[in-house]
Amino acid sequence: MKKIEHLGIAVKNLEVSNALFEKLLGEAPYKEEVVASEGVRTSFFKNGPNKIELLESLNDNGPIAKFLAKKGEGIHHVAFEVADIRAEIARLKQEGFEVLGDEPKRGADNKWVVFVHPKSTNGVLIELCQEIK
Repeated sequence: MKKIEHLGIAVKNLEVSNALFEKLLGEAPYKEEVVASEGVRTSFFKNGPNKIELLESLNDNGPIAKFLAKKGEGIHHVAFEVADIRAEIARLKQEGFEVLGDEPKRGADNKWVVFVHPKSTNGVLIELCQEIK
């Protein structure tokens, strides 16, 4: 794994949260997009070399809606940039981690993504991401 790519934060209302983070960080989000396959609308903020992704559910039964119902707003996942996502999937499975899927999916911010179940990572949802070229 190369570095922490971003922190994902589940929010109830993207417009309200964008305004809050814009005040906090002193900059507007650099990107907003919908990831229909995950049922989310996202926005991304840069803070130095770091990124924060805000995630709003598009429906009442998507993964972010379920997270919000159970835990409320807050940190949803930590994403790590990897050089070869398929090799990392294989490596982590070999190490005994529960990877949610055999193949990466297209995610936000022009990335291939896959998640590692929090049951196998001390309660933290981990996202692996690789730039789509």
